[in-house]
Amino acid sequence: MQHRPSHPSEWMAFLRIIVGLYFVKALWQKLELLGGILPLPMASGRWIETMPKIVARQASENPILWYKQFLEGTVLQNPALFAHLTAVGEAAVGIGLTLGLLTGLSSAAGFTMALAYGLATQWMSPGQRGFHIVLVACMIAFFGSRAGRRWGVDAAIARRNPDSLWARRPFS
Repeated sequence: MQHRPSHPSEWMAFLRIIVGLYFVKALWQKLELLGGILPLPMASGRWIETMPKIVARQASENPILWYKQFLEGTVLQNPALFAHLTAVGEAAVGIGLTLGLLTGLSSAAGFTMALAYGLATQWMSPGQRGFHIVLVACMIAFFGSRAGRRWGVDAAIARRNPDSLWARRPFS
């Protein structure tokens, strides 16, 4: 007989893993691959070339003036840096959420990225806006529920170190 999730923490872990896998795709889409297989912690040349074009389009008619200025004056002035940050950040968030490893840190980083991407794309379509709102909400829920303590490495850490931060109840 197969185990089906029935406890709320199991459903939260299921959602954490699915969202994590969404971010994991950065390993193959945005990171440099050694031998075409092993992802390295650096953006691929293709992503370094593509990312500024995407950001320029996101900034072009962005009605949030301070964010448009940030995209044009900071991100587009340092495209390689931000290509590396996004590629490595997405991969780290994906690995952390998928494995339930340092889930608090992973979800905080994911929150920051989802918020930044949402601010960049919110004007482009209601679908973009809605997608990033859902991602932000998921990151808050993962952080608040300590979602890595079910089906995750964080649970093993908490069991081995009962006095650690990992073993404490959320917000206690």
